Amino acid sequence: MLHIHNGDSTAGTARQTDLPGEHLAWREAMICGPAPGGLPADEFLSVRAEHLASAYGVDIEKCKLELRTQENAIARFSDHEEIVLWFEHDLFCQVHLIYLLDWFARRELGETRLSLICKGDFPGIEGFSGLGQLSKEELASLFPERQEVSQEQLLIGSQAWRAYSAPDPAPLLTLLDSDLSAMPFLARALSKHLQRFPSTTNGLGRIQHIGLELVARGYGKFKSLFPAFARHESDYGFGDAQLYFELKELADAPAPLLRLSQGSEGASLDPAQIFLSSFEITELGRAVLEGNEDYVRKNGIDHWLGGVHLEGDEAAWRWEMGAQELLRRL
Repeated sequence: MLHIHNGDSTAGTARQTDLPGEHLAWREAMICGPAPGGLPADEFLSVRAEHLASAYGVDIEKCKLELRTQENAIARFSDHEEIVLWFEHDLFCQVHLIYLLDWFARRELGETRLSLICKGDFPGIEGFSGLGQLSKEELASLFPERQEVSQEQLLIGSQAWRAYSAPDPAPLLTLLDSDLSAMPFLARALSKHLQRFPSTTNGLGRIQHIGLELVARGYGKFKSLFPAFARHESDYGFGDAQLYFELKELADAPAPLLRLSQGSEGASLDPAQIFLSSFEITELGRAVLEGNEDYVRKNGIDHWLGGVHLEGDEAAWRWEMGAQELLRRL
């Protein structure tokens, strides 16, 4: 039996239990950076490795090796009687889940059973944010609840991954008009993804807007900013590094909305330095928050959202908050 967990925290807890089988931590962050579909497997791996190596300051060859190792682990699925996918409700998790469902949908599984545990809450835990919160006893208690992945879930997962990784968000809009009830957390997660596109109001996606707003409200120190953001936007499932990257982009822009002090510098991304960093809003940042200036028109854009690459002087797609819809601008 092979258990696939979204990240090291849950995998580490699972290894302390009496659950049978091997435990694989799925170590990726496909919610960030380029995730273009339709590429040969090796080319997609290289694209992801280049992003992760650049973002996290790690050696690219080491990164490629780690990604290849986990891909090889799932390629040996036939060595196991059962593969158990452990995932959560948030966008970070759902993106990895649909990637894996698409991967398995394109294979003949033979005698291998594919099962799923996907949670959005847990009895007795208020503000549930993920399986990493659970004790080893609580985590193990979910194992008997696992359900065999249905053909409908495989189909939806494959459609969702292809839509997420498409160069145009139109397939996502079509998908969200279909019946996704077989994957109860997916529609909300993908809707939150669409809100990451630059808004028609000020050019900021939801994550950057909320981050900027929190800094303006006094959460300048990252050690207080990140928990505040996590409480406010738990549906994204962002870790500290992902939020830091989003806000650092606002600080590094030619016309910055934030000033960064004590940021992570050097060859590697130091989590301790991230938590010691602090942000201060600029006058332009306040003007953007008030809707009097537009971040994209001031700075242009070079940003990936799944398979969509927004670049140039204007964003090809913008999110209209009032109408709750994505609009083509070019």
